[in-house]
Amino acid sequence: MIKENIKEVKNYVSKSNLPTYDYVINPYVGCPHACKYCYASFMKRFTNHNQEDWGSFIDVKVCDNKINIKKLENKTVSLSSVTDCYNPLEAKYQITRGILEQFKGSNVILGIVTKSKLILRDIDILKQIKNLTVAISINTLDEDFKNDMDRASSIKDRLNTLKTLHENGIYVVLFMSPIFPYITDFKSIIETSKDYVNEYWFENLNLRGDYKYRILNYIEEKYPHFIDKYKEIYIKKDMNYWELLSKDIDIYCKAAGVKYVNFFYHEQLVKNKLENKNIRIKNDNV
Repeated sequence: MIKENIKEVKNYVSKSNLPTYDYVINPYVGCPHACKYCYASFMKRFTNHNQEDWGSFIDVKVCDNKINIKKLENKTVSLSSVTDCYNPLEAKYQITRGILEQFKGSNVILGIVTKSKLILRDIDILKQIKNLTVAISINTLDEDFKNDMDRASSIKDRLNTLKTLHENGIYVVLFMSPIFPYITDFKSIIETSKDYVNEYWFENLNLRGDYKYRILNYIEEKYPHFIDKYKEIYIKKDMNYWELLSKDIDIYCKAAGVKYVNFFYHEQLVKNKLENKNIRIKNDNV
């Protein structure tokens, strides 16, 4: 049972620290998909949900003010960064659909990231958004592993969602995130989906906070032959695995003619973005 709360807000749009987006829209706080590895669980500390389990609550943001689309013209906007804008409660409240209606025909560069087939409900609107990218998160072809990790749509449904969106002329990305060391088979995922995917994004599994040992305990229980390797990566901070995998991805994707972006070094990308922003501000003040 998900605890639902209505939360009135003055604006849906926030400045973004994501490396590839200027602004972000999070129509909800919390996410019933309850991904065990979700970095966004830190939101509990700032939203009066500190005593609740991640995935057991959701705040539905209601805003009477229209989005200032003119301010966002030619800017990059993400839906979403700390929730899934197509979580199951979206079927009831349709907050995301109402937001998308406002982007029809605009010059905003919009990116949607989701794990849900519910996005197919809004194909009629998506086809009217000029600069749109839809990324579907998939990090395994194993439904059992997926079910251990989240309550979102099945892998079969996610692949079908990519295919259906592609057939409707929408630019689609398979977001391979997070990649679990020695478990995620990136080559098999690409071979399964390459006929209907425009681009691949890769992001490594980062473990921090209260979910770090939850995942390590899971690996020790379900994949005991990998636990020592996980400790090397996540306890001893050995980056060798990611460096080798990064090279393997580069070689494979270039040989296969696959368009891709590697987000393994996310913290460095964010740092670079902030440094570039400071340089622009300094130049503007000269």
